[in-house]
Amino acid sequence: MQNQSNLFQDTETTQFADVIVPVAVPNLYTYRLMREQVGKVEVGARIIVQFGNSKIVTAVVVSVHTNPPKNYQAKYILEILDETPYFKPFHLDLFRWISDYYMCNIGDVLNVALPSGLKVSSLSKVQVNPDFDNPELLTEKEKSLLEEIEKNQSLTYDELARLAEIKNPYHLIKTLISKKAILVYEEVKDKYSPKLVKKIRFTAFYEDIENLKALIGILEKGKKIAQLTIILKYLSFVPVLKNRDTNEKGLDKSIFNHDDEMSDSGLNTLIKNGIFEVFNIKVSRFGDIDIVENNFPQLSDLQTIAYDSILNQFKEIDTILLHGITGSGKTEVYIKLIQQVLESGSQVLYLLPEIALTTQILQRLRIVFGDKVGIYHSKFTDNERVEVWQGIAEGRISFVVGVRSSIFLPFDNLGLIIVDEEHEGSYKQFDPAPRYHARDVALVLAKKHSAKVLLGSATPSLDSFYNAKVGKYGFVELVSRFGNTELPDIDLLDMKLAKKQLQLKGEYTEELLAQIKENLAQKQQTLLFQNRRGFSPYLICEDCAWPAMCYQCDVSLTYHYKDKQLRCHYCGHHEEIPKTCPACGSEKVRTKGFGTEKVEDDMSLIFPSAKIARMDLDTTRSKTAFQTLINEVESGEVDMLVGTQMVSKGLDFENVSLVCIFDADRMIHYPDFRSGEKAFQLLTQVAGRAGRRSKKGKVLIQTNNPNNELLLKIKNNDYIGMYEKEIAEREKFNYPPFSRLIHLTLKHQDQNLCEKAALELAKCLETQLGKARILGPEKPVVDRIRDRFLYEILIKLEKGVNLKAIKEYIRLQMTNIYISKSYKNIQVIVDVDYIG
Repeated sequence: MQNQSNLFQDTETTQFADVIVPVAVPNLYTYRLMREQVGKVEVGARIIVQFGNSKIVTAVVVSVHTNPPKNYQAKYILEILDETPYFKPFHLDLFRWISDYYMCNIGDVLNVALPSGLKVSSLSKVQVNPDFDNPELLTEKEKSLLEEIEKNQSLTYDELARLAEIKNPYHLIKTLISKKAILVYEEVKDKYSPKLVKKIRFTAFYEDIENLKALIGILEKGKKIAQLTIILKYLSFVPVLKNRDTNEKGLDKSIFNHDDEMSDSGLNTLIKNGIFEVFNIKVSRFGDIDIVENNFPQLSDLQTIAYDSILNQFKEIDTILLHGITGSGKTEVYIKLIQQVLESGSQVLYLLPEIALTTQILQRLRIVFGDKVGIYHSKFTDNERVEVWQGIAEGRISFVVGVRSSIFLPFDNLGLIIVDEEHEGSYKQFDPAPRYHARDVALVLAKKHSAKVLLGSATPSLDSFYNAKVGKYGFVELVSRFGNTELPDIDLLDMKLAKKQLQLKGEYTEELLAQIKENLAQKQQTLLFQNRRGFSPYLICEDCAWPAMCYQCDVSLTYHYKDKQLRCHYCGHHEEIPKTCPACGSEKVRTKGFGTEKVEDDMSLIFPSAKIARMDLDTTRSKTAFQTLINEVESGEVDMLVGTQMVSKGLDFENVSLVCIFDADRMIHYPDFRSGEKAFQLLTQVAGRAGRRSKKGKVLIQTNNPNNELLLKIKNNDYIGMYEKEIAEREKFNYPPFSRLIHLTLKHQDQNLCEKAALELAKCLETQLGKARILGPEKPVVDRIRDRFLYEILIKLEKGVNLKAIKEYIRLQMTNIYISKSYKNIQVIVDVDYIG
């Protein structure tokens, strides 16, 4: 019988799976299925595999077949993580498209697509899930292992295997994950803990009315005033005497902590004596949700016309550009569209360019849509992102507000994608690969779902406006502010003239300071925009002109006053401020220029009674920083908000009536073919924060050239004039939208070697593509970062060329550079649809 069994098994067909491994390799990798796994491995499912000699990774299955790999012996799949795949075939098609289009490895795409909490790897750790409360689901071995994890706080997989005394712990890990007993994370900082609120309530004995009345009598008789006061306050919030069931939910313990009349010792005595008990409840990180019935916005006549036009055009075209000036009420139109799509049973993705925006908009959306809304961005830990991911996969969340990585969420029935502030460069991923543009990927994603896309902006990108002009996109306008609020007046303050007339105080004109003073007197808020963080961008010796430079980047160090440090904003290097010049020994080491930190410091000296806050990368690193800042501004606690471009992105503050803009000339004259477009967008968006309610706003722009053509167009809110001038320039010199750009950056520690490789690569490209299409190689503005020298090549391809063939040729030439012994360790970075 044994021989017959072996004979039968030998005739079975061996199965293999092609998978995406989250490693920077170009090809799929093939693994062998164990006999018991046959029929259980599905396309789109996550599996655990060994890659290389010892690396354990989570891969995703692309296909199952019977063809063994030709060039290597297939390893076995260690574990199947998903019985029901997270990814559908169209998700995998999207991964392939991103990999091909943006010229990156498909493993790079998977790395971005999956949060670490869904990637089991040899680098992973596990912790006990704080929410787990079903020990009866566990086997004795699982209980024992859980106790060890809890005792150690967290364990690596190797440590788990050793404790469990098994070679392969992955099946055990999988079952503990499926039972929601443990959570997976990559870094200690990503450990998940729920947000808990401490509450108190009467113990069961005192829920009884007679027992409670007797207690009150005893306290009165014993003159225990402090304890009696606490009990009476509790009863004023929780009417236990009328309905004992109200006691179950209890009362926030913090209510007693903030009351000066309440004694901590009195409450502690009541708890110690078993009258009150303390318990924790898990609460939403987004705050309580009070859905207001029929709270959908009432559209104005102009908004209704825009809404109807969008619906009508969606019958014929899949993508529409909504050009609505700042404060025109685009969000209300979005909400109405979202409502309609959700009611039809489809899903909605609402993309925003910055985390700062999600905070304010989410509050508005959750009042209307409640728990249907999920939020997805990088300030959340991986396990928090997993909650949103699983909520979508399980159908609990049908509407997500998120930043660019949200396009990878496992939607299976998208009806609408809204790309708000579609012009924003934040939608483009720069490092690491894939260097995708979320707006453009959203268009491809929508096609795979047969969904509609609405692009919204007060200052659309030239590419999108051009596509609307030529009929590729639909087009809808909102030309008036909501509630007939007027656009702010914009004044250009002449810095040269002010300096000549001795009307400058430091970096500020007297007129600007007088306007701020008047605004403060009227109890209105002021926004101060300087698109540079830190105190000063330069530290220089006045005697010998020595500049403070980063030792590994070709860039000046920025002075940060509060931290008493010089910092490099490219590599993160920081050092102490020299007391004397390191070159000549002079004590005349001075700061030049100014950033947000200096503006904040200057204003606190000029207006000492004003409450000033700052919103930039340095002040918003924590998860709750945006929310705290926004709450302070909205509640009127802040008189002046100083910020970088973060403050330009759609924030809506009722009492901001004055906006002051510094350093406008630097933005306009930056060496980039898009500088005019970007400056117009940024300055118009910042100006649009002023006067968004009843009071007309005012904007002051300090400039050395008040007659600058672009500034005059900003002053007159002349988007069309800017567009027509810029588009004519683009067409003349064959820049997007009339061409496509592929940008190559070569990096190496040896400058000569880097330059030589760049020259050779450019020459090879010219041979096939023609000299007119290749610009460079050139040194970039900052030509050394992290001790690597940089050279750039720009490839301009007119529309209609065989893009796929050209990309293959570029890949081939890059490979030739990589394999050449002369150019060892050269790195070539590809950026398709380069935006500068």
